[in-house]
Amino acid sequence: MTPAHDHQLAPGGRTPLAELLRGHRLRAGLTQAELAQRAGIGVRTVRDLERGRSSRPQRTTVELLADALGLTDGPRAAFLTTARGRVTVPAVAAEPARAPGAGSAPREPDPSGTPIALPPPVELIGRERDLADLAALLTTDHWPPVVTLVGLAGVGKTALALAVAHEVVAAYPGGVAGVLVGEGSDAADVLAAMSAVLGAARLPDLAVRLRNRPALLLVDAAERAPDPLAEALRQVTDAVPSLRVLVTGRHPVGVPGELVRPVAPLDVPPADVVDAADLARYPAAALFAARLARVRPEPPDPRELPALAALVRRLGGLPLAIELMAARGRILDLDELLDRYGDRVLDLASPDLGRRGWEAAEPAGSGRARAAVAVTLREAVATSYRLLAASERAAVRRLSAFANRWSVELAEELLADEADRDGAVVVDPVPLLDRLVELGLLSVRGSGPFRFRLLDAVRDFAVERAAGLGELTAIRRRHAVVVARLVTRTAPDLVGAKLPAAVRQLDEATSDISAALAHAATDDPLTALRLAAALTRWWRLRGRDVSGRQWLRRLLADPRTADADPVLRAWALLGVARLAAEHGAGAQELPAARAALDVFAAHGEVTGELEARTVLCALLVGAGEHDEGREQAQAVLALATRHGRIRDMAVAQNNLTWHEIRLGDLTGARRRLAIVDRLAAQCDERRLRLLARANLADVARLQGRYAEAVEQGRRVAGALADLGDPGHRRRVLGTVGLALARGGRLDEAVDVLAELRAEARPVPLGSGPAVPVDGPLAAASVPRRDVVPSGSALPEGVVAARSGPVSPVAVMPSPSGSGRLGWPVGQGRAGTAVATPQPEEEIIALIEGTVALHRGDRELAAEWFGAAVEAGVDGQYRRDVVEALVGLAASTGDPAVLDRLDRACRESGIRLLPYEQDLLRGLRPVG
Repeated sequence: MTPAHDHQLAPGGRTPLAELLRGHRLRAGLTQAELAQRAGIGVRTVRDLERGRSSRPQRTTVELLADALGLTDGPRAAFLTTARGRVTVPAVAAEPARAPGAGSAPREPDPSGTPIALPPPVELIGRERDLADLAALLTTDHWPPVVTLVGLAGVGKTALALAVAHEVVAAYPGGVAGVLVGEGSDAADVLAAMSAVLGAARLPDLAVRLRNRPALLLVDAAERAPDPLAEALRQVTDAVPSLRVLVTGRHPVGVPGELVRPVAPLDVPPADVVDAADLARYPAAALFAARLARVRPEPPDPRELPALAALVRRLGGLPLAIELMAARGRILDLDELLDRYGDRVLDLASPDLGRRGWEAAEPAGSGRARAAVAVTLREAVATSYRLLAASERAAVRRLSAFANRWSVELAEELLADEADRDGAVVVDPVPLLDRLVELGLLSVRGSGPFRFRLLDAVRDFAVERAAGLGELTAIRRRHAVVVARLVTRTAPDLVGAKLPAAVRQLDEATSDISAALAHAATDDPLTALRLAAALTRWWRLRGRDVSGRQWLRRLLADPRTADADPVLRAWALLGVARLAAEHGAGAQELPAARAALDVFAAHGEVTGELEARTVLCALLVGAGEHDEGREQAQAVLALATRHGRIRDMAVAQNNLTWHEIRLGDLTGARRRLAIVDRLAAQCDERRLRLLARANLADVARLQGRYAEAVEQGRRVAGALADLGDPGHRRRVLGTVGLALARGGRLDEAVDVLAELRAEARPVPLGSGPAVPVDGPLAAASVPRRDVVPSGSALPEGVVAARSGPVSPVAVMPSPSGSGRLGWPVGQGRAGTAVATPQPEEEIIALIEGTVALHRGDRELAAEWFGAAVEAGVDGQYRRDVVEALVGLAASTGDPAVLDRLDRACRESGIRLLPYEQDLLRGLRPVG
């Protein structure tokens, strides 16, 4: 007898045993060997039957084959009858109500009349856009013949394909059917299965049967037999032009006209989203919650929501991994899941990673269920990884160093030959990235440059491989160099018109900056120092002054950086001083700032000298050295004028304003701030203009022009929020709150107090690296509570008392009036704990005291003003402290307070303003 695939249908539509057996086997997705193993017969028996060499097998053999194929009712009777001789039976492929998936339950035809041979669709969460896009693609007039969904195992390719196929049934009157590719199938097997599920015995008959009616064929698991499938697809699309094929697999098929659509993981929530309603908007979190509801009745407790968000981020939005993790919620709560499995994602295992929905539908007792072999996510990723060439695998291992999204340019730098220091050899990463996208290993999202990211499971696997090959340290060192170059290129733009874009770029690289700094500090401290020195402004703008200062001190104290370029070390020293001023420790770092100035001056570094003198001006004023502070500001103005540095001229003018305010020359201060505004506009320095206007609002407050101060301050605060400068924004809020309180708008002042407290941030104990204090900077480590002078005319680049970090706890004064309740604990010399009041505590207390005084509650006002005084600098008197002493004296009439106020004014050179003199009138003894 001729082989089954060469048979013509007999008159009357009868199908021989060979044709029938082959059709049933292919629909089940089985190889001849697999069918023989299930039936308990020899593979040669199956082969001979399919080739027509055995036309009358034993009845026992036929029954074993029927059991192995899971045939029941009519199909089983037809199979047994056909085995006994040629009879008229429905062709296997002519059973449109029976899905081609092994054991799939029979389904009725679609109401449109389209024959359907597919497993039922599964519930999809978060794929609405993918479903709509693919449905639109598959229903257009000019569609590609083959659309392939590619992606990692468990990403949801099959579920999406099934949903799409069911969605577009009405557009395919010729039928919608599916084929599961079996391991080891050849092109003839695949072609026979394709024809069979669409109701034809052979490929030539399929075109006749469809009669140019559109039909859709879903082919799942292309990676099981890629070359035979490619050959079969070429033949079937040539022979049947009205047929469209939707394929799923780990990689493209590679046939003419193929359109490849990667299937990406689900969107995950960012780290700051922990609210239930907000989490529900992210598909990964929604899927986790839905699957968790299947195994436990109660929804996640609010305390578990951070763990839920962290879990789906750690799982990278991979649907199958999410479902596997949620299933474990039957036993463990979400915090326990995160603790136990957060670092073991690749160990998640399920038979579904190596099986398909077709096999999963096999009915119990059919005799066809194969042993479930657990496959880990690691093994699933390895399958896709092995599809890459050796050079591509090495590139993936390098790219795994990126902690978050990255750009083509960063990939190009990371993949460049380290020996090619001049960049003479250009490595174009685009073909590699295209290949990774093609295999579903790389996610591409967004429209900015930082839009590429390895899937989390792929990244974890690549890190493991790099560690196993001994490459990880070198890769991380290279990554740190690349990140340091990025930051160094971006840092100059952190002033001027490019500030917002520069801040956004570094914000996008936050995870990589942190990772590079941590690894380089151990393996390459010189690169770490270069990176940290360039981060100072960004750290300050993002409120990371405490940890930033700790990093710089640690790296400067590392013996391996002792011989670094003196100018580099000078920038790091200056960064330490600049950041210390942010949290009230500026006086401790005066020696560091002076040392930096000496190095810059010796090396002719004009930019460094201007920066160092500017920071010194602020630190000196905060330490009570007003005259030297003014001299530094004047030196900056002279040096900047000589070199035509307009921005630095504006900075110097701004800083000199403080000294006019100290002497009570508010009119002169306003004139100088007008100069600052003009110079800042000339060099397109929006942020500096805002700081000048913030100071102008404070001058208006000191002049008693409260409405103007409030209006100007609120405008500036809003603009600073848009600019991303939380420190200076808090300072301006302090100005607004004081102006409201002194102007009698007490309810509004209380609202500002609430806003200040809501935005308060603690200095996290132990944040950042451990910092030795006995090294080169030990001389600058005397614990003090110095802060930069607040009030108007803030020296540019340093945040004053109104802008530093504060405790999240409202600082109610203690019965003794110390006002130190709620202060966080800081680290003093040799690790001793010292009280570290935060600068905003002072301005909050000052506003509270002013509100209480206006309400006539002198006792409460005295408590708050006392707290404001105590929150000031020990032994040094600034304008805020003087204002607090005036309020305390007005509340108590205590001669001792008046004496302290007089001493403060003498030592600081601060002159009382007219409204302050009015408050004290009548309190001083006559004569």
